[in-house]
Amino acid sequence: MKKFKLSKCVLTAITILSMAAILTGCGGSEGKKADTIKLGANLELTGNSASYGASAKNGIEMAVKEINDNGGLLGKKVEVDFADNRSEATEAANAMQKLLDDKVDLIIGPDTSSGVLACVSTADKEKIPLLTPFGTNPDITVDPATKQVRPYVFRAAFIDTFQGKVMATFVTNQLHAKTAAVYVDNSSDYSKGLQKFFVEEFQKSGGNVVASEAYLQKDTDFKAALTKIKASNPDVIFVPGYYQEVGMIIKQAREMGITQPIVGGDGWDSSKLAEIAGAANLENCYFANHYSADDTSEKVKTFVANYQKAYNQKADAPAALAYDSVMIVAKAIKDANSIDKDKVREALGKIKDFDVVSGKITFNEFHDPVKSAVILTFKGGQQAFVTKIAP
Repeated sequence: MKKFKLSKCVLTAITILSMAAILTGCGGSEGKKADTIKLGANLELTGNSASYGASAKNGIEMAVKEINDNGGLLGKKVEVDFADNRSEATEAANAMQKLLDDKVDLIIGPDTSSGVLACVSTADKEKIPLLTPFGTNPDITVDPATKQVRPYVFRAAFIDTFQGKVMATFVTNQLHAKTAAVYVDNSSDYSKGLQKFFVEEFQKSGGNVVASEAYLQKDTDFKAALTKIKASNPDVIFVPGYYQEVGMIIKQAREMGITQPIVGGDGWDSSKLAEIAGAANLENCYFANHYSADDTSEKVKTFVANYQKAYNQKADAPAALAYDSVMIVAKAIKDANSIDKDKVREALGKIKDFDVVSGKITFNEFHDPVKSAVILTFKGGQQAFVTKIAP
C-alpha cells in the first residue's frame, strides 16, 4: 500500500482544530457550563483596601458552599469568578469588563464606593444585576444627574445619608459634643459623602464644625493637619475614611496628645485597624457599622461560629455583608425561578423582610435596604457593641 505524507501546513491546521475542540469542550472563558450558575465577584483583593476584599471573598465562598451543600440553585451548582480590582476605581471598571467577558450571570461588588461608581453605568448598559455588599454612597443606586434609580444596581449596605445621621445623633446625644473637627479623604467618594451628611445633621442639632481638614488616600504623615485640629480644641473629631489611613491618623493623633473622642463610619471595620493604630490608641473611639459579631441573635451567632471555624478569625462587616449578598441574590434567583437577568432584577426589587446576618432586608424604591445600624467602640483593641439604632 502506498503511503502519503501530510504537508506541514495540513498537520498544523489539524493540531489547531484539535486544540480548539478541546478548549471548547472544557468551557473556556467565553461561557460557562450549562449546569452551573456563575456569580462574578469584583473585589479589592490587593491594594489599599485589601482587607475588605479578603473578608468579602471569605463570606462569598462560605455562602456558596452552604448553598451547594444544600442542593444548589434551581438544580444547578453555583460557581464564583473572582476579579481583583486592586482597590482602584479604574481597575474596578477593568474587572467588571473581565467578568462580563467571562459570561457571569450577575455581579457582587465592588466594596468601596468609588469602585462601585466606576461600574454602575456598565451594569445598566449591559443589563446585568450588580449588588454591592459594602458601597454606601447614595449615588451608587440613584444617578445624581438624572435623579433616576439605576435599574440594575442594588446594595446590601445602608447608605451614607443614614450613616451620617446616625453618627451625628450619637455624638450629640451620647457624647454630648457641641463642636466637631472633620478630617476627610478628598480622594474618596465615600469619605466626602459621609462628611457632608454628618456635618448637615450635626449642624441641624446645633453643633458647630470648628475645623475642617483633608488628606488623600495613601498619605502617611497627618501631623500638620492634626496640629490645626488640636488647636481648634473640638469636643469630637470625625474621620470618615478607610481603615488604612484612619489607623495612622488615630495613632498620630494620640501620640500628639489628642485625647478627644475620634469617630467614623463603617470604613473603619477591619482587623487591620488595631494593628495600624495600636490597641491602646483606639480607646474612646467609635464608629457606625452594619452588624456586630457580639449580636445575640441565633443567625448572627451561627454565622460567627461557622466563620471562625472556617477561617480562624472573627467575622467583620465586609464578610457578613458579602455573605448576605450571596444569600440575597440566591433568594432573587429562587423567587424568579430563573437566571434571566431581567427576571432576577425584578425579583431583587421585590425582596421584603428577608432575614440575613446584618438584619432584615427590605429594598426601598431606590434599591437601598431599610435596616438598622450599630455603634461600636474598642476594648483592648477589640470591637465592643455600644448600641443599635433603628432606621
